[in-house]
Amino acid sequence: MERIRELLNTSYAHKRGYTGKGITVAVMDTGLFLHKDLRGRVKGFYDVLGNETECYDDNGHGTHVAGIIGADGCASRGQYMGMAPGCGILPIRWMLEHKDEYNIRILNISVGMLKNAREEEQVELIKLVEEVWDAGIVVVAAAGNNGPAGNSVTIPGICRTIITVGSSDDDNRQAQGQGLRRGYSGRGPTDSCVIKPEILAPGTKITSCDVHNDGYTTKSGTSMATPVVSGAIALLLSKYP
Repeated sequence: MERIRELLNTSYAHKRGYTGKGITVAVMDTGLFLHKDLRGRVKGFYDVLGNETECYDDNGHGTHVAGIIGADGCASRGQYMGMAPGCGILPIRWMLEHKDEYNIRILNISVGMLKNAREEEQVELIKLVEEVWDAGIVVVAAAGNNGPAGNSVTIPGICRTIITVGSSDDDNRQAQGQGLRRGYSGRGPTDSCVIKPEILAPGTKITSCDVHNDGYTTKSGTSMATPVVSGAIALLLSKYP
């Protein structure tokens, strides 16, 4: 994250007091470990699979994504601080009912559905994502890691109304060491001839929060590029609510 913050000059915003404070980012992912860098700013938790009431993440993906968005870096003396270290994090899937209560302004979706999924599942996911967008929440979704061929964006990234994010460094040889092919970002056009993704951000070899002992781990993919954009939007909303 230190490299990402330098590339994007986030210190310009941070030094002026724009840290995402007051903005809540909902993260639809694998859950959340209450990492030291996130404690005190997690607004709630809802588990649709196991009905657990306490935060947990049995995969680690969601915690890593949340750290890119809003880790304050206290466990690393600032080295792995996220994009918007003052924002709130809401790792739940019932955003609309709590939109005003928590001032949810952004939904980060760093997961994707492949085209071989059941058609009714695809249609339902796109419909729900569009409802969230129409309710005034900025939806930011990953393009997926199935590039470099065209028409390889995952669902819901193909949705025409939302912001879809690819990785700007997907041709980096380091990607191959992470199990990804060069040019891994999903890219359009989609079946509906929509140009995707709309924006790129760094996504290769990003170190962020881990689920073990308040530590850190390194991951790559458009899943990591997407929260970079969500965090940047949180900073923007800090200045222009």
